[in-house]
Amino acid sequence: MKKSLNRLVIDSSTPYLFIGLYNNDTMIDNYYAIGHNDHSVKLMDKLEQLLIKHELKSADLDEIIVGIGPGSYTGLRIGVVVAKMLAYSLDIPIYTVSSLALLASSVEDEGDILPWIDARRSHAFLGVYQQKAGYLVLKQKEVYTHLDTFKEQSNDFTEVTQGKPDLKKLIESNLLVKADDIDLVAPIYLRDTEAERNLND
Repeated sequence: MKKSLNRLVIDSSTPYLFIGLYNNDTMIDNYYAIGHNDHSVKLMDKLEQLLIKHELKSADLDEIIVGIGPGSYTGLRIGVVVAKMLAYSLDIPIYTVSSLALLASSVEDEGDILPWIDARRSHAFLGVYQQKAGYLVLKQKEVYTHLDTFKEQSNDFTEVTQGKPDLKKLIESNLLVKADDIDLVAPIYLRDTEAERNLND
């Protein structure tokens, strides 16, 4: 029986591209940097560099964890597509997690946490998580809404828009969901794509 798991975490839903290599829940290394609408160009290249750096091959991966949004259509899609492709080719489990939960997990302060991702035109993808004793729970469902209007309801939370996720916290908080069928893994956008919005206008 294998004693440890090599885990790959991918999230491309925010302006920052995150690629993390973990042994169990301990980070081995990561790539975390703001992109310029080029997540699709950098993701595979940076992943390959991380693997080579630590003398690993993709075949050494045991699990993949992918942020499924909410987020921008183009950026979010590439991370999900790559995660599914790797899970298929390697025949390994894939776990999904909210990209907002990934952001919330980077916060150390206890209490309410407001992770949000800019959706332009004063709107954001956001949710409210509560952290207590190192555990996270979703306190208010994730939505696409006007940011300032939402914040007027309450300001008693820690805002977060960037940060490296804490995988151990996510695992212990039961925020990872194992996909029984890789084909059904899909991004969560919380709003129509631009094409769909134009069609409805």
